[in-house]
Amino acid sequence: MNLIEQQKIQAQEDLQLLLKILPESVRQAIAQEGREHELLEVVMDLGRTVSARYVDGEIEIREDEVTQEEIDQVVNGMGDLDDDNRAGIARTLHRISGIRNRKGNVIGLTCRVGRAVFGTVDIIEDIVEQGYSILLLGRPGVGKTTMLREMARILADKKRVVIVDTSNEIGGDGDIPHPAVGRARRMQVPRPSHQHETMIEAVENHNPQVIVIDEIGREQEAAAARTINERGVQLIGTAHGNSLENLMLNPTLSDLIGGIESVTLSDDEARRRGTQKTVLERRSPPTFDVLIEIQDREKLLIHPDVTSSVDQMLRGFPLHLQFRYRDDEGNVHIEEQDTVLSSTAVTGRRDQPARPGTSRDGNGRMNGNGKSNGPAQRNGANGSTMKPVSMSMPMQDRQIGSDKKVINVLAFGVARNRLIQAAKRLNIYINVVKQLDEADVFVTLKSYYRKRRQMIRDAERYGVPVFVLRANTSNQMENFLSQVANLGQEIPADPFKAAIADAEEGIRLIQSGHQSVDLRPVGSAMRRYQHKLARESDLVSHSYGKEPSRYVRIFNTIRNAPSQ
Repeated sequence: MNLIEQQKIQAQEDLQLLLKILPESVRQAIAQEGREHELLEVVMDLGRTVSARYVDGEIEIREDEVTQEEIDQVVNGMGDLDDDNRAGIARTLHRISGIRNRKGNVIGLTCRVGRAVFGTVDIIEDIVEQGYSILLLGRPGVGKTTMLREMARILADKKRVVIVDTSNEIGGDGDIPHPAVGRARRMQVPRPSHQHETMIEAVENHNPQVIVIDEIGREQEAAAARTINERGVQLIGTAHGNSLENLMLNPTLSDLIGGIESVTLSDDEARRRGTQKTVLERRSPPTFDVLIEIQDREKLLIHPDVTSSVDQMLRGFPLHLQFRYRDDEGNVHIEEQDTVLSSTAVTGRRDQPARPGTSRDGNGRMNGNGKSNGPAQRNGANGSTMKPVSMSMPMQDRQIGSDKKVINVLAFGVARNRLIQAAKRLNIYINVVKQLDEADVFVTLKSYYRKRRQMIRDAERYGVPVFVLRANTSNQMENFLSQVANLGQEIPADPFKAAIADAEEGIRLIQSGHQSVDLRPVGSAMRRYQHKLARESDLVSHSYGKEPSRYVRIFNTIRNAPSQ
């Protein structure tokens, strides 16, 4: 008899033990439905009808209301409820959870059918066997514990595995573990609040090579997991949350991925990064090497390097992920993805509602390849050629290499978090890059531009369109993004940038032999910068005319400068 046949027989025998403690009318209704192999849960609440939850939905299987005698019958047929109001049936994987009234009496039951499903780990078996510490995330009922149980069974054939079983979901109820965990040893936890102590005890007393733990949900458990990892023990666990972003925003569990803290950068470092001085950074090495987001039983999104994923996400850079899924024929497919995560952990704000005609996935992701391809289509503000840009689409609608592109922006001195948030409000997807050769556009502040930093000079020399913002305000950033994303119109020149360029051209003409040059009329604030540039070049300048036609004239020497 092969493993699959043994699994089916064991599952059927275990199911009968659960049905046996249910009221006779409930058992008959389930049998009449005839889908025991698809049954997930039976729900019994005092004074309500009985519901059965199957893989395709929930139905009422009995019209009669549940009585207190029926609930007491089930409670007497199972083990004692622990501090979490959970109990089980000896040597099975079933879990029965109770709801109590104010007096402590059980008035509701959720009877979950536990099955040992083999073959769920083959989709990530290569990762498991390489010895990485793995963290599983996913919504309730998606199969985290089932996958965890099979990992323990597979690893126990080659390594010393200890399961820290808080609610007896992995190894089943009773003193003898369920056969589905194989040769793995199981330590039961007396109370859920003592789970972290049992984790440390397992390492200190039983010399394991692998620790398996379900539902890391408290700060002390996260600290215990870090201690286990630092002792060189492979750790396989699950945590509450659907995605990496959930952990980053969870102050209790963020230590599992290294912890997030606010760091104040020096002026030079902030300029080098092209960001504001206060940024979010990873505090320490992550506890887990690999993070797996279970989207459903056949689809997994894998972060093969948690360290890299956290760092890239905090900086707003693309993440390298693996999407693995099993098709209808049981074949496993692996797709590499470069994904930009629009994270509230980065921006500090929740995503704005999607505009009409757009959508996002459950984690607020959008997909982009970080490059804009295709021929040049229009001129930028400085007369240079600008690459085409257009709006991106979210992950489920768009794959790498589609004809939709993100805007590659090199932000120098501009608050990146505000820029990303402004782009989200306008429904424009941007990719903040670090290298000039990756940028479609270059944006900076006028305070940086007038100092003529080397990166700004390089951008102009290489023909990358340069945009100058007067301040780090959302309005300035939205105006800039609207100009860049407006493919159908010519981008108007930034007045401040044009005034500076005009002054530089005038200075060049004076230095080449002209006696005086009249610049184009501009506002008073921009005229002051033009005078400043003239003084820095050891030239003389004066303003002439009346507003709004007042302009600056630059002279070769002070002797050529007439009075105003």
